Formats: sequence, C-alpha cells, structure tokens
Amino acid sequence: MKMTVGQRWVLALTSLAALMITLDALVVTTALPAIQRELHASIAQLEWTINAYALSFAVLLMAGAALGERYGRRRVLMVGLVLFGAASVGCALAPSLGWLIAARAAQGIGAAAVMPVAMSLLSAAFGPEQRTRALGLFAAVTGLATLGGPLVGGAVVQGLAWQWIFWLNLPIGAVLVPLIATRLSESSGAARALDYRGIALVSVAAFGLVWGLVRGNESGWASGEVIGAFVAGAVALAGFARWELRSPAPLIPMRFFGSRAFSAGNTVGFLLFASIFGGAFFFAQFLQLVQHNGPLGAGLRLAPWTVTLFLVAPIAGKQVNRFGERPLIVTGLLMQAIGYGWIALTASPELPYPELIPPFVISGIGVSMAIPAAQSAVLRAVPLPAIGAASGTFNTLRQLGGAFGIAVPAAVFATIGGLDSEQAFSDGFVGAIGTAAALALAGAAIGLLIPRGAPTPQDIPADNTDRIGAAS
Repeated sequence: MKMTVGQRWVLALTSLAALMITLDALVVTTALPAIQRELHASIAQLEWTINAYALSFAVLLMAGAALGERYGRRRVLMVGLVLFGAASVGCALAPSLGWLIAARAAQGIGAAAVMPVAMSLLSAAFGPEQRTRALGLFAAVTGLATLGGPLVGGAVVQGLAWQWIFWLNLPIGAVLVPLIATRLSESSGAARALDYRGIALVSVAAFGLVWGLVRGNESGWASGEVIGAFVAGAVALAGFARWELRSPAPLIPMRFFGSRAFSAGNTVGFLLFASIFGGAFFFAQFLQLVQHNGPLGAGLRLAPWTVTLFLVAPIAGKQVNRFGERPLIVTGLLMQAIGYGWIALTASPELPYPELIPPFVISGIGVSMAIPAAQSAVLRAVPLPAIGAASGTFNTLRQLGGAFGIAVPAAVFATIGGLDSEQAFSDGFVGAIGTAAALALAGAAIGLLIPRGAPTPQDIPADNTDRIGAAS
C-alpha cells in the first residue's frame, strides 16, 4: 500500500528530527582532539562531553513520551526541538569545558522530548500493515546517524571549527519547527502521571555508576568518592527496580523483562551500543593523535566501518522474518568482537592505515546486522499496543549502554595509557578497544538466549500488558 502525502510528511519530518538528535550523540567524537587542545581537557573530562548528553537523554526519554501523551505529541516535539536548538547555542558559545558539559546535558533533555514523540507520531500515522516498514525506515535513519556522526563531525571541524557541529543544528531546527506546526496533525494518547520517583532513582543510579567509573583512576578505586558513587548508584538501581514493579505508571515496564526475548534483546542493545560508542570515542582520537590525520581525514578513514550500514542493514532487516533475530545478533556481535579484537592486537603508532580497513569492514558489517535484529527482538516480544513502551525501553538502555561503553574502556585506557605521547595513547587504545571487543562478545553470548524464530508476546504477564500498553 502506498503512503499518502500526509504520511510522507510525517515520515520525513520525524526522521529528520531523529537524524539531528541521534547525530549529536557521536558527532563530537572527531572534534575531541580540537576540544581537548582549546579547552585543556583530560580524557575523563572529554568523556563527559558525550556522556552528559547520553545520560540525560536516557533517563528522561520515557518522561518525554509521557509528556507527549498528556500535552500532545506535536507540541512536545516542537518544544523539544526549540530546547535542543537553544542548548546547541550554549554548546557553540561554551567558554569552558564545564559550560560545554552542562549545555550537552541540556541538549540531552531536548533530545529526550524529541525522540519518543517522533516515534509515537510515526506509529499513529501508519496502520498496522504499514507501520513495520515505516519504523524500519526510521530505524535505518537513526542507525545511519549513529555511525555517521564521526564523519560529519570531522568534515565540519576541518572545514570550519568544532563549534560549528552545534551551530548547524539551528538552521535544521528553524526549518523543522514551522513545517511540523503546519504539516503534522496533533495527536495524543492516554494521559498518565509522570513517574518522578522513577526518574530520580534511575538518574542517581546512572550518574553514580558512571561517575565512579570516570573518577576511578584520578581519585583511586578505593577512595571514598568512588566507592560512595558506586554504592549510591547500586542502591538507587535496586530501588528503581523495586519501585517500577509497584508504580501505577512505571517509567520502564519491568514485568516485560519476564519475556526472555525482551530481556535478552534489551541487554544485547545495551552491550551493542556500549561497544559502538566505545569504539567511536577512541577510533577518531587514535586516527588523529597517533596517525596524524586531520578531523576530516579521520572521519573518512572511519568510512569502512560506517558505510556498511547503507548496504547491510536493509538486507539484514529483511532476513529477520526468514531466520529470526538470534542468528543475526550472534553473528553480528561476533563479527564486531573479531573486528575490534583484530585492531587491538595490531594497533601501534607505526600501523599503516590500510591494515585497519579489513577489521573496520568486518565490524561494520556485524553492527549493521545486529542493530535491526536487536530492536526487532524487543518490539516483536510485546503486544502491538505496547510497542511504544518497548521501544522507549530499548532506546533508554541503548543510550545508557553508550555512556557505559565510553566510561568502562576509558577507565582501562587511563590505567595503562594516557595523552602524554603517541605511544602512551596507543597503549591505552589497545586496552580500551580490547575492552569494547569484550563487551561485543558478551552481547553475542546474551544473544544466544533469544528464542529461535520470531519472538512472541505470549509470555508477557497479561495483567501488566494492558496497563503499560494503554499508557504508551
């Protein structure tokens, strides 16, 4: 069935909004050396330029969805884009690293308002027979943005300055907001109360655990600061899980995790994006600081890793119905682990770039297979009315995975390497990428728990399905 003109507008505008939001998650990576030089940042401080965005995005994403249901999805989408644009100005004008990190956190808040309501608008505009295709196109755009961020960032930094990776959001937002106001119809869902306690608990949990990982090497792993951060994060995480099981309007539908496909698919998504973000964070710096490429050169040299998404992801998406999610997830993450492991075993200041191309291609193909399959495993494990809640959970966990995927390898990097010399960076890089490979390997092992064939929603507890589905 062909799309109507209105449906085309919905698909185009929501996808463009998602492209901008997702691109900013990793567009900073190729700008990191320039930011480090200009703002005199340490590796731990550089982590927060990405993690501040990822954490605020992740912990508020489900709240953004709830606001859309209560006050109107189109309205919340426009407000989120305006906030994202204003925060982008703050990033571009940042006179210090602390200012930049705070503005990045504000960007994440805007992103949390945009992404879930964009998906809800898209789902509401298409009937069941068209929705899968529309969501597939939407997912392909966001996946492209995730892996294309380093290339875009490199081109902008080389041609202009690192501040322009944020200034460019303004004309995009200026075009999007009036088009959304005039071309999209308002829609809303069943209004529900915001889960303030859940938001507070998951925020403390995520911030505490990431803070401990980031500060471990500087303050000492046995220091009161680090131990206190880990304890606070763990207690808050346990409290969050307990509260969500009792909450009348849960932020994340915890009982859905009773489905093996749902729980394994979300864990795979967490580890998959942890590995992706960890690689993107260090690859771009290695290519510049050790191999002396400019930002654009680094972005172009990452292309063998990123362009595979154009070729492989659409093919992999079509094979899900034929083979099920498990083979694509396990094979894809094994390829990701092999590619990263290959790089970790051969990396050195003298490594010729052509020797990086085969592992980049292997890893890129693996990622392109695993992304659509992991999301499909989660969405097909729940009843149709609960797709919004399931998608929100998957996106929340993949953003949290991205933050942890930078923090954990960076802790390894700081233990055995540093920014003092090319050799020191290379030593740390080997450990960091080896850690990212281990995260991918763990994801492949978890992928084996996904049932054969297409998952079904029959094992979701019925008493919770209706409540969550209606709230979504």
